Amino acid sequence: MTSLDPTGRSLDDYPRPSVAVDTAVLTVARGALCVLLVRAPDAEPSLAWRLPGTFLHVGETLADAVTRSLRQKAGVADLHPQQLHVFDDPARDDRGRVLSVAHLAVVRADRVPARDGNRLVPVADVPALPFDHGAIIGFAVTALRERYRTAPDPSGLVDAAEPDGSFTLRELRLVHEAVAGHRLPPDAFRRTMRHHLTETGRTSTGRRGKPAELYRRRGGPSVPE
Repeated sequence: MTSLDPTGRSLDDYPRPSVAVDTAVLTVARGALCVLLVRAPDAEPSLAWRLPGTFLHVGETLADAVTRSLRQKAGVADLHPQQLHVFDDPARDDRGRVLSVAHLAVVRADRVPARDGNRLVPVADVPALPFDHGAIIGFAVTALRERYRTAPDPSGLVDAAEPDGSFTLRELRLVHEAVAGHRLPPDAFRRTMRHHLTETGRTSTGRRGKPAELYRRRGGPSVPE
């Protein structure tokens, strides 16, 4: 039996918008916060670069759709994306009514495959993108910067040279500066972070310059997503 609402209409009587997922994959590369763009082969050249995304399939969860789109369109796997926001402007897609559930994934740059269809672009230099992908990137950057404001490298972006994942304060600060998009005074940064760090009792080796103390986050080393 078909269930009707008070107006006498069934679920099938209502127009159904398409649902898409779009993911801002953020990383630090060459000292800058970057976003991963992928090239759509069938799009006009001026709008070919965009965030990896796809339409939700019947019987598929949002998380499954995100995983599928990242694997197929960017060659990236084993991430842990976070839902950010639903973008629902009726005019966001000229192909029809499409809702986009935006996600954020944070990953070290060495986990992004180097291939023709991938490009890491500094968030400060993102070109015009189709749909509202520029707004999605802005939303993702704001979320990541808030995450990094008071916690030491919560997403594991420090490329630590030590096997146990420990790092120097300078290495930590450079990652935080890349995320923040501006220089952070070293003394103030140390004061903000010191309560969240544990000294290892060791110093850095195999690096240029004077050996520096090594630290780990309290509760364990940073684990990349």
